[in-house]
Amino acid sequence: MKKIGVVNSVLVGKSVPYAKGSQSAINKKPKSERQVTSRMGFINDEQGDLRVHGGIEKAIHIYPSEHYVEWQKELVGNTALQMIGAFGENISSSGLNENTICLNDKIKIGSTLLEVSQGRMPCWKLNVKFQQHDMALRLQETLRTGWYFRVLEEGDIGCGDEIFLCERPYPEWPLSKIMKLIFEGCLDEQKLTHLLDLPLVKSWRKLVIKRIECRSLEDWSSRLDG
Repeated sequence: MKKIGVVNSVLVGKSVPYAKGSQSAINKKPKSERQVTSRMGFINDEQGDLRVHGGIEKAIHIYPSEHYVEWQKELVGNTALQMIGAFGENISSSGLNENTICLNDKIKIGSTLLEVSQGRMPCWKLNVKFQQHDMALRLQETLRTGWYFRVLEEGDIGCGDEIFLCERPYPEWPLSKIMKLIFEGCLDEQKLTHLLDLPLVKSWRKLVIKRIECRSLEDWSSRLDG
C-alpha cells in the first residue's frame, strides 16, 4: 500500500426541504466521531433524491480541500466557501485529486476498503448553495468535481485517517481524462470506443453508447440549471 493522502474531515447530513420543491442533504456537517460505512455509504448520512444521488455506485463522495483555495480565488467573498462541506462532500481530503486518482483505484481509509467508481456530475443545487447561477457548470468545466467511491469492505472512517492506494488496475485512466472526454463533448468514435473498454458505471456507459450511435451531445440544462 502507498500513502497518497489524508482525511481532513468526515461529513454527514440529513435530507431536508430545499429549493424548487426538492429535498437535499447537501448541507453536510463535519463529525468528530468515526463514521461507520455500509455498502450504501456512511450509515448516518442521507441523500435527498435517491434517483440521482446515493446508492452503491455513489456511496461516498470525496472532495479535495485544495480545490477550496482555487474557488476562493475565483469566487472572492462567497460565504459558502468559509466552511468545509460546501460541496456536499462526505470526505474532505488532502493530497489527491481528479488528476492523480484513477478509475477503479482500490483505496483503504481507516478500516474501509473503497473503489473509485465515477466522477461527479454536478447539479443545479450547487447554484443555490453558492448563490451563483453557473456553479454546477463551473465545477463541470474545471473538472474540480470530486468523485464517488463504492464500498468494497465495510468499516469506519475518521478525521486524520491516512488514505492508501492498494491497487491501480487502470493507471492510464485518471478520472480527469475520462471526465474531459465526457464534459467537453467528445464525439470522436475512436476515443469514445476506448471508454467502452473500461468498467464504467451503467449510466456513463449508456451515455457513451448513445453518443456513438446518435453522434450528438446530451442536453444537460435540466441538471445544470434546474
